[in-house]
Amino acid sequence: MNINVDQTFRFLPIPTDVHFGFGSLQTLPNHVRSLGARRAFVVTDPGVRDSGILDRVATVLAGAAIDFCVYDRVTADSGSELISEAVDRLKTSRADAVVGVGGGSALDTAKAVAALATSSGSPLDYVGLHKVTIRPLPTIAIPTTAGTGSEVSLWAVFTDDERKLKVAMGGVLLYPTVALCDPDLTLTLPPALTASTGMDALAHAIECYTNTACQPISAALALRAIELIGQHLRVAALGGGACQSREARYSMLVASTMAGMAMNATRLGLAHALAMPLGSWDLKIPHSVAIAVTLPIVMEFNWPAAPDRFADVARALGHHADRGSQADAARCAPAKVRALADAIGIPKGLSAYGLAERHVCTVVEEAMKSGNVAVNPRRTSTEELADILRQAI
Repeated sequence: MNINVDQTFRFLPIPTDVHFGFGSLQTLPNHVRSLGARRAFVVTDPGVRDSGILDRVATVLAGAAIDFCVYDRVTADSGSELISEAVDRLKTSRADAVVGVGGGSALDTAKAVAALATSSGSPLDYVGLHKVTIRPLPTIAIPTTAGTGSEVSLWAVFTDDERKLKVAMGGVLLYPTVALCDPDLTLTLPPALTASTGMDALAHAIECYTNTACQPISAALALRAIELIGQHLRVAALGGGACQSREARYSMLVASTMAGMAMNATRLGLAHALAMPLGSWDLKIPHSVAIAVTLPIVMEFNWPAAPDRFADVARALGHHADRGSQADAARCAPAKVRALADAIGIPKGLSAYGLAERHVCTVVEEAMKSGNVAVNPRRTSTEELADILRQAI
């Protein structure tokens, strides 16, 4: 990793108190008490409830005589109306701390609910960056997937129900107060979801590391995350011995959290620019699947613009280049990601999810508005982004 000594940069503070390790869930009551909370509002989704993880959270809280209530109606990319409903439920409950349990949608919803609990108006009033100016209720984020990094992210993504469009609110006040990262909660995640969310974490790391806003602190976090994912995603998704799976799940959650920290200061790239509209309207392609399919295609487009960085990515993913140029190594990076995606069963394209030629112009028009396009390593025209998307069909 080369350092540009002429670069000036800012690394955003990460105020989240991160607690990591098997069994971390058991410390939840201590953190609720340390926040001075009298009652917790648990935000989660039906999948977490059906998996038994919600029961484990409830048992830990009840066993410590912590009063709580549960909102378990979170959907993928929760809508603005759902968030408002949850806020009303929270206010009725008189809870004074929020506990988010689940994947990115549950954690993002929890962060939005905590923000709206102390600020008036609709979630849509806060779309954009730094629109939240009043400190939210304290929030504890408990991830059950190794992918989004939402437990250490300043963004909360949701759906504008009026426009059926994915949007986001962001800012330093959106960071969770505490993150409890317990790899044990990811052990029973289904293989397909493990695979796609793991690819989302990989995309966070790669797009952060290779974009034009990356700086040494984010780069170090992102590059190590790439290495960990390259070493452990196959076992996490496909299984192995008990010890292997335990190590893989631990390493994947570490990598996801590291990548989440890295990207706050840098934004990402074209794969994430496309993923927002691909999850909008009637398409509603799952975010992690959209990312997993488009990432190697985007990398193929981008590597000539940053060959040194992409060569680092290839090496982090296990490419051994005793001979050949940096460009030769960089060219291998998309192939390494594509091989990993194939090995863990990522779909070849998005047509099975409803994406068709008729969607291309609308998706690309919206994607080009993303701040992720501005930092992409290669300048991108509307026509070039449309070609990338067509390859993903």
